[in-house]
Parts: sequence; C-alpha cells; structure tokens
Amino acid sequence: MKHEKEKKGTKFNSSLFFKSEFKVCLVILIFSIFAFIVTFTFDQVPPILNRGIQPATFPKILLILIICLISFVYFLSIKSPWSVGNKLEKPFYLTLFILLLFVFIAKFLDFFLAIGTLSFLISYFWGERRIFYIIFVSILFPIIVFIFFETILGLRFPSGIITNFYYN
Repeated sequence: MKHEKEKKGTKFNSSLFFKSEFKVCLVILIFSIFAFIVTFTFDQVPPILNRGIQPATFPKILLILIICLISFVYFLSIKSPWSVGNKLEKPFYLTLFILLLFVFIAKFLDFFLAIGTLSFLISYFWGERRIFYIIFVSILFPIIVFIFFETILGLRFPSGIITNFYYN
C-alpha cells in the first residue's frame, strides 16, 4: 500500500501545462528571453562617451528580473491556482488610467513628479487606506529611483519642474 501511494505522488501531471497560468507565464517568458537575446545586438558605447552603464546592461538586468519574477509567479500559481472571473475588477481599469496619467505627467511636467503621483495613486486604488503610508511611499519611492538612476547607474533624468531644481 505504501509503495502505491509513493508511485501516485511522483506521477507526472500534464494538466499543469494546459492551464491559463502556464500559458500566460510562458508567453511572458518567451518574450523576455527573445528580448534578452536582442540585447546582445546593441552597440557598445566607447568608454570615453560612457557616462554610466552600457546601453544593453540595464535591459539585461531588467529582463533577468522579469524572468525570475515570472518563474516565481508560476510557482505560486501552482500552489494556489488563479481564480477565474468573467469581468475585470475596477482597480485594473484605474491602473490603466494611472499609467496613461503617468505618461502625460512625465512627458509634460516632470518625471520625478510622475513617479510620485504613480506611487500615490496605485497605493490608494489597490487598497491602502492609511494616508501616512501612502504619502511615505509616494515620497520615498521616487527618491530611491532617483538615487539609483542618478548615482549608481549615472543616468540623468529629463528636465522638468522638480529635477530642474536639482540640476541647476
């Protein structure tokens, strides 16, 4: 009896590969791997012109992060499968609107201000109601992004309302 149970537990379950979780993760994984391969075709910047990292380095790091995260999401979906709904929730549409607002603010006002607005609105519409934490995130996150890109990667933010104070 015990031997039969052990055999049953090690049986390959092919139904895991036909679920929507697998299909979504596979599409993102294939796209990320393809984009990662494309980054090897980017030109190298001569050291004298290079202010920070090479043009291909950041996309490679980002794509490796996406591949790791999508693998983690798939592992989590095996443990607790996704619920199937007929209708998209309200936060989905609000997130799309917030992303469009982000593009508008970043293009016409200031990228730093856009990151803060994005952080504030996403936190609020995804369910956080403690105003202190929302304000804390909307101030801290843009500062961390700015420090990371400006000092570590050596990339300059586009000029805008807030960044002009720093650069001038």
